[in-house]
Amino acid sequence: MKVGFIGLGVMGGPMAGHLARAGHELTVYNRTGHKAQAWVSKHGGRVASSPRETALGAEIVFSCVGNDADLRAITVEADGAFHGMQRGALFVDHTTASAEVAVELDRAARERNLAFLDAPVSGGQSGAEQGILTVMAGGDAKAFERAQPVIAHYARAVTLMGASGAGQKTKMVNQICVAGVVQGLAEGLAFALRAGLDAKRVLEVISKGAATSWQMENRGHTMVDGKFDFGFAVDLMRKDLRIAMEEARANGAELPTTALIDQFYAKLQKQGHGRLDTSSLMKLLADGKS
Repeated sequence: MKVGFIGLGVMGGPMAGHLARAGHELTVYNRTGHKAQAWVSKHGGRVASSPRETALGAEIVFSCVGNDADLRAITVEADGAFHGMQRGALFVDHTTASAEVAVELDRAARERNLAFLDAPVSGGQSGAEQGILTVMAGGDAKAFERAQPVIAHYARAVTLMGASGAGQKTKMVNQICVAGVVQGLAEGLAFALRAGLDAKRVLEVISKGAATSWQMENRGHTMVDGKFDFGFAVDLMRKDLRIAMEEARANGAELPTTALIDQFYAKLQKQGHGRLDTSSLMKLLADGKS
């Protein structure tokens, strides 16, 4: 299949790599051009000079960029992919963005006889590299049926959650839950250390009981060691939590714990730690600056 891929960062690069290894013919674009050149040197395919050129002749165009503004820029704005896509082609967006922009772009795609899916992912950089991401999609069922077997090259779970925007709203739920789990884990480990316990032995014990979680299994030991360079950054989590809290204000949901944890992440940013991974909530407690 002829495929376009826009955005070759820590998530998009590995995802596109899985598509190339599966035999798809890829044209790729990245705002920082040398990343696209490096990707093609490793995986083959062709580098495009713009999102529009990326989309020419592609049956499906994938994207994984930063935020709503980036997403609009690569789709509907000047030289965006929507201007190069052929009638009936499908655009699948893996960016974590607002439900509002998903609905907006779905409408814009339909006006051009295109299809659009919002399909944010969970699983982090390691999940992208291993091809075991979880994908939550919103949009038309027929479009999803076309996309699902292709997405499956880098995901172990691909689920249609509902109409346009449902994928993004599901990702908001994911991030709300993740933030709470990471804060709880950070508090528990900080308590263990202050209580004079062997925190790693504590982890070995409680990970076999009701307290266990993906975060505990994958980040617990590194949190105790004070290592916070394992992927998804504080800056990105703050963006995601802002989107979730904006949606909550619109639908009337209450997110008191999420709002509090967002303030803790803001403190990390102010301390210059915005590029640390999200488990760095532990750092505030260890430093006594929470």
